[in-house]
Amino acid sequence: MSEKPPVAPASNFIRNIIERDLEQGTYASRRWAGSPGDAVHQATGGPDPAKIRTRFPPEPNGYLHIGHAKSICLNFGLARDFGGVCHMRFDDTNPEKEEQEYVDSITESVKWLGFDWEAFGTSHLYFASNYFDFMYRAAEYLIESGNAYVDQQSAEEMRINRGTLTEPGKNSPWRDRPMQESLSLFREMRDGKHADGSMVLRAKIDMASPNINLRDPAIYRIKRAHHHNTGDKWCIYPMYTYAHPLEDAYEGVTHSICTLEFEDQRPFYDWVLEKLAEGGLLAHPLPKQYEFARLNLTYVVLSKRKLIELVDKQLVNGWDDPRMPTLVGARRRGYAPEGFRLFAERIGVSKADSWIEYTILEDCMREVLNASAERRIAVLDPVKLVIDNYPEGQSEDCHAPNHPQKPELGHRVVPLSRELWIEREDFMEEPVKGYFRLFPGNMVRLRYGYVVKCTSYEKDAAGHVTVVHCEYLPDTKSGTPGADSVKVKGNIHWVSAAHAYAAEVRLYDRLFKEAHPGQGKHEDGSDRDYLDDINPNSVKTITAQLEPALKDAKPEERFQFERHGYFVADSKDSQPGKPVFNRTVTLRDAWQK
Repeated sequence: MSEKPPVAPASNFIRNIIERDLEQGTYASRRWAGSPGDAVHQATGGPDPAKIRTRFPPEPNGYLHIGHAKSICLNFGLARDFGGVCHMRFDDTNPEKEEQEYVDSITESVKWLGFDWEAFGTSHLYFASNYFDFMYRAAEYLIESGNAYVDQQSAEEMRINRGTLTEPGKNSPWRDRPMQESLSLFREMRDGKHADGSMVLRAKIDMASPNINLRDPAIYRIKRAHHHNTGDKWCIYPMYTYAHPLEDAYEGVTHSICTLEFEDQRPFYDWVLEKLAEGGLLAHPLPKQYEFARLNLTYVVLSKRKLIELVDKQLVNGWDDPRMPTLVGARRRGYAPEGFRLFAERIGVSKADSWIEYTILEDCMREVLNASAERRIAVLDPVKLVIDNYPEGQSEDCHAPNHPQKPELGHRVVPLSRELWIEREDFMEEPVKGYFRLFPGNMVRLRYGYVVKCTSYEKDAAGHVTVVHCEYLPDTKSGTPGADSVKVKGNIHWVSAAHAYAAEVRLYDRLFKEAHPGQGKHEDGSDRDYLDDINPNSVKTITAQLEPALKDAKPEERFQFERHGYFVADSKDSQPGKPVFNRTVTLRDAWQK
């Protein structure tokens, strides 16, 4: 059977823009000196070998979540598909909240998703804080060219004078101070001669602009804070909206792709880059910013504030809890990086905000796990089955395929003995209509083994079935000539009690029971809080009986437990020879109404 041809990536408006730019040679004149730098530095290099440059620029102040996976797949995927490079850049311009722990977690997550930043013989891992010298020099140029000034208004005065969406702002009393005075004060800010918050550097644009973001935005502030990368060198730090376009241009980025909330910032992005290009600090062609709709996913919260609250209130067991929408949590749950890449491709990229059903993500995971996960047998709710006519102390090998669609993966041995564990739901004292599994007098096939006939059962004092008795038909073993001599409608899985591995298994489900946590109102008219919608059954821990082959499962090894779903050996709590398993996703969507 011939393999299917690879499916071409679905087109979207960003791909169309890139295709148009390449066709028109928009960025063909760019030069690249082998590292980020200003116009003079880049002029020393040859033509840029990368047809396009994109970037993934997280702030290292938390763990990446499922929404970031969309952006990662988009930026790295576009660079790959168009012969370019995607820069891994840490937007570390805010020293108060950034830590090395997050830097390490973010780089690990991006690599886990299947991407890297090695291209054209070099690494493209960058830190915005390494550009602080250039950002400072650019700020001095803006002052010298009459495009920035030092403002000594209080934060409250600045807020009042900024105006509203319907009223223009008022000029600061310091707006027309002499250039040399602003330059001197800015240098004093740099040298630590003024208190935190006592003054800021502002761009001089238009206080009457209908776009509030152009009403003389602050571009530098005084903040005495230790920085994870630059230490105590700086006591002034650039504002994100100023730093971000400079970082893009300094790195030679062509297409700066971000989410829709930055659309109103695009005019300032273009303004500051054009001003610096006029002064010769940056070279044309300059980067362009494009916005797409962020991921809105049902049954999860992606707000950093809410995720922090879940962790701090110990409603989950840390950032890597398998119920969390963080990438470290998804990885621990057994979600596959291929599933995220398929998900990103399937949901596409658009300008319009919309809600994506969580089922789509789960279906993507089922699709890739169905193709890749080897099969194993697990009995999650065990009851004893005794084959009364099977010799005591004897056992024999049954053979089960590791993957029904991949014969090249071979078979494994599943031992059969007189006493087995079966699922409690596979026996009924009084069968309902259409029930074809074990009940007194009925015959079923033990998967990969013999046909057995139920003869009796035992119950405890509380009326619970404790043991089911049966007899086997010796000539009906699977894989032998007599296998088809007896026709049965039921087929059940099992593990040998003498050989089984009793393991802790965690049955994870969605963390929230409502599609839109915290939206709407209670019956008494009060607003719902997202914590009101936590699913009380989001995890259940059981002791299951597993086939012996699972005892050697390595952390992060994924399997399909036949009839139950996809499971992974927990990366944190598994021990050599004693794995703990997490349910990744059920075989079918259990949330359909």
